Amino acid sequence: MNLFSEFHGVITSILLRIAASGRLPTDLDLQRFIVEPPRDPAHGDLATNAAMIYAKEAASSFANPRQLAVEIAAALADDPRVAEAEVAGPGFINIRVKPEVFACVLRAALEERARFGRPVLDGAKTLKINVEYVSANPTGPMHVGHGRGAVFGDALANLLEFAGHGVTREYYINDAGAQVDVLARSAYLRYQEALGEEIGEIPEGLYPGDYLKSIGGALAEKYGRHLLGRPETEWLDDVRGVAIEGMMAMVRADLACLNIEHEVFFSERSLTRGGDGDLVAEAIAELRRRGLVYEGRLPPPKGQPVEDWEDREQTLFKSTAFGDDVDRPLMKSDGSYTYFASDIAYHKTKIDRGYAFLIDVWGADHGGYMKRMRAAVEALSEGRVGLDVKLYQLVRLMRNGEPVKMSKRSGDFVTLREVVDEVGVDAVRFMMLFRKNDAALEFDLSKVIEQSKDNPVFYVQYAHARAKSVLRQGVTTISGIDISSDALAAAELGLLADPGEIALIKLLAQYPRIVEAAALSHEPHRIAFYLHDLAASLHSHWTRGKDRPQLRFLNEERTDLTVARLALVTAVATVLASGLGILGVSAPEEMR
Repeated sequence: MNLFSEFHGVITSILLRIAASGRLPTDLDLQRFIVEPPRDPAHGDLATNAAMIYAKEAASSFANPRQLAVEIAAALADDPRVAEAEVAGPGFINIRVKPEVFACVLRAALEERARFGRPVLDGAKTLKINVEYVSANPTGPMHVGHGRGAVFGDALANLLEFAGHGVTREYYINDAGAQVDVLARSAYLRYQEALGEEIGEIPEGLYPGDYLKSIGGALAEKYGRHLLGRPETEWLDDVRGVAIEGMMAMVRADLACLNIEHEVFFSERSLTRGGDGDLVAEAIAELRRRGLVYEGRLPPPKGQPVEDWEDREQTLFKSTAFGDDVDRPLMKSDGSYTYFASDIAYHKTKIDRGYAFLIDVWGADHGGYMKRMRAAVEALSEGRVGLDVKLYQLVRLMRNGEPVKMSKRSGDFVTLREVVDEVGVDAVRFMMLFRKNDAALEFDLSKVIEQSKDNPVFYVQYAHARAKSVLRQGVTTISGIDISSDALAAAELGLLADPGEIALIKLLAQYPRIVEAAALSHEPHRIAFYLHDLAASLHSHWTRGKDRPQLRFLNEERTDLTVARLALVTAVATVLASGLGILGVSAPEEMR
């Protein structure tokens, strides 16, 4: 049950009636207005800006938005669920619903349980979505920055699945660039070391981390001394293959420690060296057939330098036709493909695989790449497939307010595995999502394991554990009490009249709206923020009961009231568990 969506439908019907009378255009975009909680709860339960949105389109019929708002409010007052609809300011409408409406919301939460909050989508709105995230170069263990992208992408995939979409989690293996040749040369040194050769200090430009020792050992076991002393051209391909395989095994293990699994691992090398031929050439040829590839020169860049600019005639993609700042090169001066050309071909494979929408999760340093990639997807799909690029900012790792030093294992950064091993997967996942993805994040290893209200993950998990504890106490304290699902759904929910109880129910009513908005905007942090608010409301009401016994959840003299209150506690626990599940965080039944 989505109360806000239902009232959006009611107001839509009112607007359509006004349009049918000729006083509003008949072609209104009825998705432009919103129904939301008012900023000040004292103003009511719901608020809408519908009159503010549409009054300008009907200036001949309504002198100002307030006049339209008065008519909408009058029609809303006829709805049996509405206690009051009041016009505020220049034309906002505040709606107060009758108490039984919130009893219906709570009963819906009890009856739907884990399904509560899940949008009801028709077939046209259900999408096949590809979420590509992490996609770190397979040259070392994952660091904390990778972890933020991994957690964000995984939670977003969970959110979209909960919202009813078909989701594929994909990892793009960057195994075709110069960096994997550097990896191979670094692994070859460790191979020599594994065979007892003296390698000295790792030369500058190669990867120094101890993690490559296991790759060197694997090479020694597979090839013995066969590769020693041979020219690089004879061993590079073999060493590269073993190194990439070993690094991807490490990456999968690092992701597994965060409970992340991808359904698809797509190799960049397969675009030109796979069994399907040269897919990059095919993508360029397809764009050329559509008149979107030409031979020409780019003007010298103004202001900031363009990394792929060369003063020569080049093969160019007309990305400016789709909103980009400049047309983009597809071939380098040596005849090889640009990274962008490979990315075009890769995204074409996603379109060819039938995805209706693509989401790429990238580090913030790739922000300048967004326009050209959106242009390519629009061109390749002829506008049928959308692309949303979500950027995540850096993570600054701290301990008691001081920056954490580098890791010996990686050579120059703290690994994700080290952080998870120290503070646990729940702390990592929740805190990575407790800030918007494009905001910088300070992650303090000491703070995230504190058992205090200042630690958001503990605060939310403790709320769920507290709710479960109250339910266990109810069974043991009050003889014969029935808190089965059927009994709670049949409870006298109208008995819940205290402002603290009503505040909790109103927050529960917002959960379907929060899920819907978070899924539409691709922002899982909204779920984390909401859970913190719900936890705060539960803790606050529980604390009030310490000083005022009549507010406690358990009342041995009033079994009917106790059952109603335990129904509320059950619904809160259910929503907390649901939201934590979307974030990939556990919902403990007790805190140890």
